[in-house]
Amino acid sequence: MIQNIIDNLKNQGIEIDLPQSNLIQKMIEALPRDKSFINKFKKNNLNKTSFYIWGEVGRGKTLIAKSFIQILKRNKAIFHYIDFMQNIHKELADLSGKSDPLNHIAKSLSKKYQIILIDEFQVEDVADAMIVANLLNQLIELNVVLYITSNAHPDDLYKDGLQRQKFINSMRAMEKYLNIYKLDGLTDYRNRNIVNINEENPSQFFKDKDIKLILEENFATIDISQKKFKVNSREFSCKAFSNDFLWISFRDFFNEPNGSKDYIEISKNVEWIFLNEFKYCDDNSADVMRRFISFVDICYRDKSKIKFFFNDVNYKKLYSGKKLKILWDRCQSRLNEMQTSEYLI
Repeated sequence: MIQNIIDNLKNQGIEIDLPQSNLIQKMIEALPRDKSFINKFKKNNLNKTSFYIWGEVGRGKTLIAKSFIQILKRNKAIFHYIDFMQNIHKELADLSGKSDPLNHIAKSLSKKYQIILIDEFQVEDVADAMIVANLLNQLIELNVVLYITSNAHPDDLYKDGLQRQKFINSMRAMEKYLNIYKLDGLTDYRNRNIVNINEENPSQFFKDKDIKLILEENFATIDISQKKFKVNSREFSCKAFSNDFLWISFRDFFNEPNGSKDYIEISKNVEWIFLNEFKYCDDNSADVMRRFISFVDICYRDKSKIKFFFNDVNYKKLYSGKKLKILWDRCQSRLNEMQTSEYLI
């Protein structure tokens, strides 16, 4: 079984390290054999078949969890946390007026699935906080095996949130049934995958569909319909965004009235920035270049991870004017460095 999982991960470009191997082994050892196995140990609070896997981004949490449950011959479901909560809120609305609607939802899920994976678990909303821990407790009571991945330890979830203590109490009640595993590792697989995107064909022209595929392969939640994102209470154009990445068009974004305060917020809050649709500029579009140079300066200072898709635009000749020549010379040097693996990793 473990070899099947390792082979699956190798096919996705992951060479298993010791922490990952230990996690897979623990997950195998914890598998319930049947319902009598679950019930027998549950009475003594020893049933730790479910896993909460946490650690820094890019360590392989999602890939390992998905690869693991895909080989299990049980009814299962994979949800991103945001999608999971949207479904729960919709069902709660449909059950309005019924007593204990969460119990109805938990029973419905337990009839459909023996195993549920909730990816990128994050609690930032008071309504979600009051729901999710109680629901997960009920699912475990109904013999559903949970696999949860997150960037944060359970104790660090929903920090400074309203009524946080109630949430923490519910989470701690659930933790006695959870194996909490921190996945450490030296390799950031997401970084490596993105950095090496055009290694085989450096001159490749990346169309939007190619970038979309890159996002789908490296990030859990992709919604290409999102054409606006908000920063500093204002909306700007984008190609797509999530909690982990922002995909913007040079042509559109830097034509809008944004500035350094916006770039600082983006740099602080986004793990990866993808930038395409470049066009050559001169002094007639000096405002566009001034914004872009400021954006690059701030991202360079903060060592933000950016993937530039210049395609058929020679970035060294992106600006041909004179007004910003000194600023552009510095920016050009930074662009050169920001595309190296040494900078990105």
